[in-house]
Amino acid sequence: MGQQQLLLVILGAILVAFAIAIGLTLFSAQAIQANKTAIFNDINQIAAYANHFRVTTTSMGGGQGSFAGFKIPVTMTSTENAGFRSVSTATTVTITASSMLDSSNTITVTLDQYGKLANWTYTGDFQ
Repeated sequence: MGQQQLLLVILGAILVAFAIAIGLTLFSAQAIQANKTAIFNDINQIAAYANHFRVTTTSMGGGQGSFAGFKIPVTMTSTENAGFRSVSTATTVTITASSMLDSSNTITVTLDQYGKLANWTYTGDFQ
């Protein structure tokens, strides 16, 4: 009877350790997905700023039909979700976001002259 009880205790400990490992993995995956979703929202807000800049006349501080000269607003260059940088040309703005949780997790997207976000690229855990 002693060996059987010892075997059941060992089996129970293995099952508990396995359940904890699965729980931690699921929690980590959920945190990564939540961060990715929050970055999507931030990128959409930056894209809205860029489109507003493009349609605003130069006399009002805009691009008058061009993205040239667009810069991400200072309040949006770094959030609790990610750090953002952009490269603008006359017809596109490329936005790159680097996650605050892990800087190897990045999202790069291009905003075209029609206001469409395209060419999404993901690195790190975001893939």
